[in-house]
Amino acid sequence: MSEGKKMTSSRRHHLKSLMLQIAASWLEQEANDLAAAKEAYMAEKCADPDLSGDQAALMEICKKLYQALDKIDEDRYDAEAKVAKTDKEIEELKLKVVELAGVKKPALKKVRMSADAMLQALLGGKHKVTMDLRANLKQVKKEVKEEAVEAVGDWRKNVEDKADRKKMFETS
Repeated sequence: MSEGKKMTSSRRHHLKSLMLQIAASWLEQEANDLAAAKEAYMAEKCADPDLSGDQAALMEICKKLYQALDKIDEDRYDAEAKVAKTDKEIEELKLKVVELAGVKKPALKKVRMSADAMLQALLGGKHKVTMDLRANLKQVKKEVKEEAVEAVGDWRKNVEDKADRKKMFETS
């Protein structure tokens, strides 16, 4: 196909269906191969039981099979316990790695936003809140500075008052 031409949708659909058919046949072949391998393994490892004989011999074979099943169940239980223990250790180690590495916070960028925009973002778009925060600020008076100057100028009087207090505590 040339680069300039696009594939038609019917052609694309046809190719997809062909790919799906091939994949389905591969899956079916894989399942057949697996079943054949299982049959071969079972034929090799487990010979057909000899069922000729009296009832006592058959009972003995059943007892042996039950003992083998019990042993296999114990091994399976031990393996499951080991896997559970290992999974728990893995989870603990993952938590420890996260704890040691710490959570990396992304760098925040400065955003200039008015108080009204912040309140609208916090409360949602439905609520319309307007607030004049500057109206609540108090005006700084110049008289406050003048009182501070008078207080500084009167420091000798304060020192004398403190000395008198100190004498009062010392005499008592």
